[in-house]
Amino acid sequence: MTSFVGERGVETFRAIYLKTGLRLFAKTGMRPNRAWTPTAMLKAAGKITGKVYKRGQYDLAVTDLEAWIKSNGTTGT
Repeated sequence: MTSFVGERGVETFRAIYLKTGLRLFAKTGMRPNRAWTPTAMLKAAGKITGKVYKRGQYDLAVTDLEAWIKSNGTTGT
C-alpha cells in the first residue's frame, strides 16, 4: 500500500488524481466528480505546472502533469 505523507505527498497525490481525471474526461466526456468541471481541472493543472491552458487542451495538461510528477513528485512510502 502506498501512502503520500506531508505537503509534497499531498501535491503528488493531487497531481496524479488530476491527471487521471483529465484523461478520463478527454476520452469519455465523464467528469470524475461534480466539482471538477473541465475548466476547474485545467485551472488546477495550471496551478501545479505553472502554465495556462485553454479549453480543450486536456492532452497537453496531462503530458505536463506527467512531467511534473516525474520531476517533482514523491514516490510515496
